[in-house]
Amino acid sequence: MSRTALRICPLCEATCGLTLTIEGTRVTGARGDRDDVFSKGFICPKGASFGAVDADPDRLRTPLVRRDGELREATWAEAFDAVAAGLRPVVERYGANSVGVVLGNPNVHTVAGGLYPTVLLAGLGTRSVFTASTVDQMPKHVSSGLLFGDANAIPVPDLDHTDHLLLIGANPLESNGSLCTAPDFPGKLKALKARGGTLTVIDPRRTRTAKLADRHIAIRPGTDALLLAAMAYTLFEEGLVELGELAPHVQGVEELRSAVGDFTPEAVAGACDVEAPLIRTLARELAAAPTAAVYARIGSCTVPYGTLGSWLVDVLNVLTGNLDRPGGALFPLAATDRTPRPAGPGRGFQLGRWHSRVSEHPEAKGELPLSALGEEIDTATPEGEPIRALIAVAANPVLSAPDGDRLDKALDSLDFMVSVDPYLNETSRHAHVVLPPPPPSQSPHHDFAFNTLAVRNQVRYTRPAVPLEPGRMAETEILARLILAATGMHGADPGAVDAMVIDQTLGKAVRDPHSPVHGRDPHELAGLLDGDTGPERRIDMMLRLGPYGDGFGVRPDGLGLEKLLAHPHGIDLGPLRSRLPQPLKTRSGKVELLPEPIVDDLPRLRRALRERPDGLVLVGRRHLRSNNSWMHNVPALTGGTNRCTLHIHPEDAERLGVRDGAPVRVKGAGGEVTAPAEVTDGVRRGVVSLPHGWGHSRAGTRLSHASVDPGVNVNQLLDGSLLDPLSGNAVLNGVPVECAAVLAL
Repeated sequence: MSRTALRICPLCEATCGLTLTIEGTRVTGARGDRDDVFSKGFICPKGASFGAVDADPDRLRTPLVRRDGELREATWAEAFDAVAAGLRPVVERYGANSVGVVLGNPNVHTVAGGLYPTVLLAGLGTRSVFTASTVDQMPKHVSSGLLFGDANAIPVPDLDHTDHLLLIGANPLESNGSLCTAPDFPGKLKALKARGGTLTVIDPRRTRTAKLADRHIAIRPGTDALLLAAMAYTLFEEGLVELGELAPHVQGVEELRSAVGDFTPEAVAGACDVEAPLIRTLARELAAAPTAAVYARIGSCTVPYGTLGSWLVDVLNVLTGNLDRPGGALFPLAATDRTPRPAGPGRGFQLGRWHSRVSEHPEAKGELPLSALGEEIDTATPEGEPIRALIAVAANPVLSAPDGDRLDKALDSLDFMVSVDPYLNETSRHAHVVLPPPPPSQSPHHDFAFNTLAVRNQVRYTRPAVPLEPGRMAETEILARLILAATGMHGADPGAVDAMVIDQTLGKAVRDPHSPVHGRDPHELAGLLDGDTGPERRIDMMLRLGPYGDGFGVRPDGLGLEKLLAHPHGIDLGPLRSRLPQPLKTRSGKVELLPEPIVDDLPRLRRALRERPDGLVLVGRRHLRSNNSWMHNVPALTGGTNRCTLHIHPEDAERLGVRDGAPVRVKGAGGEVTAPAEVTDGVRRGVVSLPHGWGHSRAGTRLSHASVDPGVNVNQLLDGSLLDPLSGNAVLNGVPVECAAVLAL
């Protein structure tokens, strides 16, 4: 007999509500939840394939422990015994920094990933921390930290109300949105146009999103910051700067005018391959729109000037008075955020508090560049011990980081490695212990990170749709036990981790004069928490202490877990609203429009005015049915147009003697790959494109479908030396490559 259950989709950032059809304990169907307060029934191919993702036969069901050189099935007790025996000697002999931690993108898609990694890092005390952020969005975190004093204070476009959207290096019709959580992003763009608004897309590819735009500008890859600087120059030159209600909250406007003085439209036009009059038109249209928002994503982050480009996005939002304004770019307020403190100066944001051991890359937001992981393992220096043990949680850096071949070899040299992963993939195959979490149907879901980026304030929570299968362990318990094993408390009750966090959080809250529970007894408050599990009790605590919470009875109409469970389709908390100056944590208490690290990096951008690359450059791409390297093992999500091909313009193909469908050898600084050509005018001349997340051809994995059509690893074309210096983000787009037709023998 079938039944239905609700589940928030964890397969991309849109966080759509699903209605699952379940036969026994198997998910047999998924459709959009029409009553979901946020997604209102929208679903994409990934969500529709939830059952296939959930039931993938290659998902590991039991732990694996390496014995006599081979990974073999083991009990959970044996696995955690092996973790404790492998990690603790490394920590005790070589110090905490000899243990590296790599956190992959899926961490932000699970309850466990939202609750436990920070506890693990604090318990270990290691500075050898690497995440997917430095091959993705770290420039936006750094620019937000410098501008607003908080690296997580990222304004998002008010898609439902804006009159003018300038979209740069983003393709939300394929990605469903990123750093902008918006179910049915395509529908919101169509609604923008239907109400008479304007959509402008700047991208070297004519993506599905670009085809929808009123204007598409095929910019030269990597030059977004130059174009944005010229737009800022134009706003000043033509007297179009109008801060409006922002004015009391902003400092550095006149200094900024001087800083962008060299970036005239005429000066940048050649480097960007965008004509000067068009650049001026873009600036004028932005200033003239009743409301407007500038939004940029991965294409503008994974380039040499990623932080400068991300900074200039919000500079333009500020100069046109559209920051913190309905219809512009606004700061969301999630239900599990801390209760907003009174506005005032904060501690600010600091870069480079420590550096990587080998290449001395500065940390950003507590992280080192993922590009540096290989050298931090395989290179000895007098400055400290190399990484000798690694904890990888939902991470596959062999495919996601530059020069996977080097990292592949480096991982083999580790004294010990533990991987929390449902698959034996290109990275986890090196582990001494693999700890597999259960499929998503057997896990609860709440979006901690994505609700801080949502285009409408709301809160939703779903319990597991089906019971935990016998022999499985909840991901929350896996990470709790991993924390205990890594920090010298192996064998303790995993519930002790949640109890410790609750005690620490409530103890701090009762001492905080701005907290709704100031002066109360923390033990009494802990006894009031609802929830069937430790993680649920923590969620209840966060909700009740948060901006919409009941404050443990202070606000009877406020939020708590019990109220949220009574609303299975979620609770709508209203549209985004103006919040300044409260989100600002800079030392001045204002938006610091021209922070010193930006000033120091601008000469590098000025030098780019003279650059004119004459060869081919590479950009990435993604597909609606894909998400990094996660989903290539699901037959329903591969094939068709979701293939690993090299997009090349017809004129470039003719010049190189490349035929459609024929193999092309692509060579970069880190190596070479061969992929079939797909000749298309959807990519501009001088640019070729390969999708990321492919390359499933290494031995020792258990990815039966992905290995049939493995594709190639685009990141192997990179040697890891190209980074955005402020953020440590890898340069993945706009890199020089050589292409040649592969001659038949």
